[in-house]
Amino acid sequence: MKKWFAYGGIVASVILIAFGTAAIVMGVNGRSTVRDSLAAEKIVGGDDMSPALIREGIAEAGLTGVTIPEKDIVGAEIDTGSEARTFAEYMRIHALESSGGLTYAEMGRFATPDGNPAGTSDPEKAVKDEKGEPVSNGARNLWVTQTALGTALNVSFMAEQLALFGIVVGVALLLSGIGFLVLTVGGALGIAVIPRRRRAKLDTASAAT
Repeated sequence: MKKWFAYGGIVASVILIAFGTAAIVMGVNGRSTVRDSLAAEKIVGGDDMSPALIREGIAEAGLTGVTIPEKDIVGAEIDTGSEARTFAEYMRIHALESSGGLTYAEMGRFATPDGNPAGTSDPEKAVKDEKGEPVSNGARNLWVTQTALGTALNVSFMAEQLALFGIVVGVALLLSGIGFLVLTVGGALGIAVIPRRRRAKLDTASAAT
């Protein structure tokens, strides 16, 4: 039974090592895919995408309660998940500056004659085009674009973090497998050596008598 337990321990250790190696490979590939995909989009940080400069823009727009990103990505190529997340944060601020601090849910569907970003959802109060149809609210439409792009950038950040988590888990499985293998093989050798020593003692005692 001890021999079968030893064999089982070795098999379990090999499986852990295999899973750990696979997790590391998948994590590295996932992280590389995210970064390659971001680099292919050729995104570059804007001229005001630094904490100091964006703070000036926020003050000019009269915005309050806006979270300012900590990283400076002016002119930087966006090719990592963390940079993508920072770019999305700056994009949100730009959208707030354009809408006077209003979010998508706070604006109406149609533009108003006074040009207020708040707009209106009443077709009768909206600006009409040459066909007499209400004109859509441009500030609100801008938020649709910002939300789509910002979500994609944040998903890139999340995907990179998941890939990193997979690498960490893979390393943990790999080290656990190696540790179990060392303990199992060491225990099996110990079990094998002890009976040999006992037989040697018995042989010595028999020879003496």
